[in-house]
Amino acid sequence: MLLWRAGLRISEALALQQSDLDRSRGAVLVRRGKGGKRCEVGMDRWAWEQLDPWLEIRRELPMGALLCVIHGPTAGRRWEASAARKQLHHAAAEAGIRRRFAPHQLRHAHAVEMAHEGVLLVVIQRHFGHANLGITSVYLQGIDSSEIISTVHGRPSPTISATAGLQLSR
Repeated sequence: MLLWRAGLRISEALALQQSDLDRSRGAVLVRRGKGGKRCEVGMDRWAWEQLDPWLEIRRELPMGALLCVIHGPTAGRRWEASAARKQLHHAAAEAGIRRRFAPHQLRHAHAVEMAHEGVLLVVIQRHFGHANLGITSVYLQGIDSSEIISTVHGRPSPTISATAGLQLSR
């Protein structure tokens, strides 16, 4: 949920502490994002509901990293990136995803979904902490050509004639 619905990088999600979640505001504090930047991102109500079962399990473990080991002698310790990636690869395979999967694709999916929902490009840029719109546009390359064509076909017709105001010279 944190990668997909908040658009976090895997390193940002793994660095979260329990205290970085502010459900009442729907906000997640990223203390050290890319380039050492501190930022706050939003996460929708549905994602919080999906995260609830994990938060219930997490309450039974020692305080610390939000995403942690839950079994064995290291229970409560921060989950390592390699273990998280391996688990996500297994989950993708179990879900029937046959293509190569990288956790960062969930971040890109979040950007594409925001664009589909009509969120302004500058808002998406700020949410993802991108320095310029060029980087954000790379995230939106997940929009395929059939979608582009159907969007253009769905545009309303102009309300004036294409030849209005033109004079033909003879």
